Amino acid sequence: MQLKHEENQFEPTTFPITLVCDHIYFQQNIGSLFRIGEAFGIEKIIFTGKDIPLNPRKINKTSRSTHLHVAHSVIEENNDLIAYLQQHNYEIIALEIASTSKPLKEVELPSDKKIALVIGNEINGISDELLTISNQMVHINMFGKNSSMNVVQAASIALYEFTSKLI
Repeated sequence: MQLKHEENQFEPTTFPITLVCDHIYFQQNIGSLFRIGEAFGIEKIIFTGKDIPLNPRKINKTSRSTHLHVAHSVIEENNDLIAYLQQHNYEIIALEIASTSKPLKEVELPSDKKIALVIGNEINGISDELLTISNQMVHINMFGKNSSMNVVQAASIALYEFTSKLI
């Protein structure tokens, strides 16, 4: 028998994970990132870029009000974001297919640092500045002809892998 939402048997947990959204602008994706961020118990979301459309009325449909429960901020400039991540000693992990990326299953999560999972723009991926400062680059193995997937789907897979390793 299917359980109702209030009957779920999951223990609320917060993981030391910050989702860093590099110039993500599609409102449906933003709302969905709040929803999966809340579902996976991340600490916060940082959006980078100018004019990020965080209009609650527009993202509420896909976020299902989770934007009210997930801490978030906007850092407009990559240089400011980089300084923040380095100052707070994050393990910076970029989710991007690159010549030096390794399969997601091989990600190494430190026990003594917070994790910044960097996901990229819907069209251009992660900026070179953020790739350069990443401690690790991981990709999701795919077996079809397509070489990419929606940023929300990719983030969901990565957060599942990360939280599975942290439990």
